[in-house]
Amino acid sequence: MIKTLLVALTGLSLSAAVSAQELVEGKDYTLLESPVATQADEDQIEVTEVFWFGCPHCYRLQTPVNEWYDTLEDDISVVHMPATMGGNWNTHATAFYAAESLGIEEDLHADFFDAIHQDGRKLTDSDEIAEFFSDYGVSEEDAKKALTSFSVRSDVNKANSRMREMRLMGVPALVVDGRFVVTPSSAGSLENMPQVAEALIERVRTEREQ
Repeated sequence: MIKTLLVALTGLSLSAAVSAQELVEGKDYTLLESPVATQADEDQIEVTEVFWFGCPHCYRLQTPVNEWYDTLEDDISVVHMPATMGGNWNTHATAFYAAESLGIEEDLHADFFDAIHQDGRKLTDSDEIAEFFSDYGVSEEDAKKALTSFSVRSDVNKANSRMREMRLMGVPALVVDGRFVVTPSSAGSLENMPQVAEALIERVRTEREQ
């Protein structure tokens, strides 16, 4: 009950902090000239969190953004998309999609972040990643197969294409409805990113009701 109350209060504070009318294009968010196709159903509003496991800012965002996710209504679809900028970024993106293909990504997502930023692990070697995956009920052999599979490579390439379409040069970012891009710089802080995104969601809801 206490947790439920805290979640409710968090939702109220987000709504009160920023309204859609107060947002300024080019200041609080960026509007993409060409909207990016979303993966959500027509009656859903997609929020895409673009991140890199090795990014300390993305790691710091996890607490406020996950608290916000707990307050979202049923018409919101959250998509996690790893950034692809070569090197270790792509290695971690491959790990993300490999874990997703194995059905363990949701369970290990936070732990993968913690292993890098709390335990000092790099997790950039396939053997190390496969060993990490083995803690989640898959064999290292199956993990290595997933890491080199065609479908996972295809997912990484698709993420790279989407990132280019979103005109992203860094992370973290929240992309609302494939149109509105919120960054720490535009929002004013990592903690403000969910608040701005929440207001943009309300804008999309209003547009769809008209």
